[in-house]
Amino acid sequence: MIAGGRLAGQVALVTGGGRGIGRAAALALAAAGARVVIADTGCSREGEGDDAAVAEAAAAAVRAAGGQAIATSTDVSAPMGAQAVVDLAVANWGGVDVLVACAGVMRDRTFLKATAEDLDAVWKVGARGLFVIAQAAARRMVAQKRGGRIVTVTSTAGLYGVLGQGPGAANAAAVYGLTRVMAIELKKHAIRVNAIAPVARTRMTDDLPMFASGGLSEETYGPAFVAPAVVFLASGASGEMSGEVMSVAGTKVSRYRVQESVGAVADDPRRPWTIDELSARWAAFARWG
Repeated sequence: MIAGGRLAGQVALVTGGGRGIGRAAALALAAAGARVVIADTGCSREGEGDDAAVAEAAAAAVRAAGGQAIATSTDVSAPMGAQAVVDLAVANWGGVDVLVACAGVMRDRTFLKATAEDLDAVWKVGARGLFVIAQAAARRMVAQKRGGRIVTVTSTAGLYGVLGQGPGAANAAAVYGLTRVMAIELKKHAIRVNAIAPVARTRMTDDLPMFASGGLSEETYGPAFVAPAVVFLASGASGEMSGEVMSVAGTKVSRYRVQESVGAVADDPRRPWTIDELSARWAAFARWG
């Protein structure tokens, strides 16, 4: 533990912490003083196989940098596995103060070519995995009665759609919705929940056109650019902020939100709009301000 850091004395659990954004986040959290539990099955990008050495290598990197970390290859997408990882944090360091849920797999397919199995694979690790690990961690945070922070990972594909990312977009949209629900319901327990929508070059995104063309390198769009945002949301630096989506794309930081237009109300509250009226007044309904 690094004395005097923003997260000194706290325990952070990072899923998908063995590589990419998760690994960068684990290193940054440890540098801020947190003791870190890194959970990663070490599976392939598409969710196949496992390799316990992946999580252990990330934990070793944290320790080599002067931080404290332990590793586990337990699958946190199942309730028993999620609870086991929370229990590991409690057994070693007495609790859980921060959850950073980075675990995910990629099955990029166009909508007409994607299969239900592709969706299930992405959903199992992503939205479903977030649900079970966040539930286990939040229950512990509630019992501790000292609040906590949960950071989720969505994507721009889930917020406004991206060509060829149907399964991933569906999953990311679900993560966004769950993030909002957790932010609302856990507020009374002083647990703040926010999402990051990263644009970063990792093994998950390396073959996307924006990266495969060679224009956006890891030196300018790597996981290291996302890690400070994770620490910001995981620490008191973000104050009472909850339910927000923070985008990080290289050095650009922005905020996403779902917004309702100004709309219009009919003169007669007892009569529904006619189709012709809807067509004629669409511009008024859709006006943003």
